[in-house]
Amino acid sequence: MRVADADILIIPGLNDSGPDHWQTRWQIKLSTARRVQQKDWRRPCRYDWEAGVISAIDESMRPIVLIAHSLGVIASLFALQRRDEKIAGAFFVAPPSETVIREIPVIDREFLPIPRHRLTFPAIIVGSGNDPYADYQVTKDLAEELGAKFIDAGPAGHINVESGHGPWPEGLLAFAHFIAKL
Repeated sequence: MRVADADILIIPGLNDSGPDHWQTRWQIKLSTARRVQQKDWRRPCRYDWEAGVISAIDESMRPIVLIAHSLGVIASLFALQRRDEKIAGAFFVAPPSETVIREIPVIDREFLPIPRHRLTFPAIIVGSGNDPYADYQVTKDLAEELGAKFIDAGPAGHINVESGHGPWPEGLLAFAHFIAKL
């Protein structure tokens, strides 16, 4: 599949993805990409975030490819329990663990437990060996439970601007290989 053949939904996590974040940069580069907006980026409510993803899916006219980061991955997994038929693929990066979600007071507890149903489309989960928001093995296990391919990003932190991943060209290359096979 080519980028032009898909609606690419960019789904950021807590606090949105700023101008230097790889998601924002990819949104600018990928001609059919659009950001899924949320009511409150700083105090996420699961039902609102899930509804935002569902609305973006419903508005799409072409096959959909999701690019989600952090809590955006979890919101996507909840939405996919109700809307997976139009999804061609998903590229999930650095999903937080349930332990971390419990520890961050501004995150709605309804994000737990994380859905672990097997996905009906190709997916990749990218994880880091030193992500402060997710245990490496927990991320690998989630990928296996979902039927997703796991990509080890090495010691890449939370794969965000704070961990030195503004442009993240390695991720864009992995995404390009992924979408080309859809």
